[in-house]
Amino acid sequence: MSQLIRIGMDTSKKVFQLHGVDADERVVLSRKLSRHQMIRFFTNLAPTVIGIEACGASHHWARTLGALGHEVRLMAPQLVKPYVRRSKNDAADAEALCEAMSRPTMRFVPVKTVEQQAALMLVGMRERLIGRRTQLANSIRGYAAEFGVTAPAGLSRVAPFLQKIASEETLPPLARDLFAQMAEGGQDIERAQIYAKRLCAHLWVDSMRRRLQHSKGIHRTVVASPLVAEPAYRQRRDSVVRHLRKYCLGNTFQHEAVSIRDMAKDFG
Repeated sequence: MSQLIRIGMDTSKKVFQLHGVDADERVVLSRKLSRHQMIRFFTNLAPTVIGIEACGASHHWARTLGALGHEVRLMAPQLVKPYVRRSKNDAADAEALCEAMSRPTMRFVPVKTVEQQAALMLVGMRERLIGRRTQLANSIRGYAAEFGVTAPAGLSRVAPFLQKIASEETLPPLARDLFAQMAEGGQDIERAQIYAKRLCAHLWVDSMRRRLQHSKGIHRTVVASPLVAEPAYRQRRDSVVRHLRKYCLGNTFQHEAVSIRDMAKDFG
């Protein structure tokens, strides 16, 4: 086999498709391997450059192959798609990855550490609980309105409102029982608060996050998602700006207008 200069690898749960070229851009490797075969193959292979689509488990494989001495480059799926020459299949995807990674203008996704992925897991769980909390509060207000009972605005007033409903004699017993069951689901509110505290504690690991966390108009939990998800944010300032603008406009955390771009320049 000629000396491989780069390999595109299409990943899945069990099967991995490889496509490699040499210095003359000739295809010298086109092979489908199982998980164990793939690890043995790269263990015995001289260090080379490997391109993988940034998808599920891609960061794990990037760390694993990087530990074997290879250089792993992750690419966003939407940037690889234009290089698929024929019908989508594993071989075509691997070939497209091999071709895309050779482009001088290709943008690569930084490989996340296990600590960063754990922090992202915390972010995701908190967002899921917040969604369930909002859904529960809206359901309580909607069902209560059907019985002529108006719920006050604000999540902090949901628990007292449920206590009021529990003693409301005008409601049928079945309705009071169902409202009591929804009150038990209020534990998500407490868990969301716990996750928020753990998320804020995680921000103190990095000095830049601490500075962003105490900036006016930016809630401390807002800072976590874009910065944890972007380990190379000092070189990708515009990405941080987009994420911060998205979170500030999509949430009601800010209390005053701020110039996010000017703030990001201070941290550049």
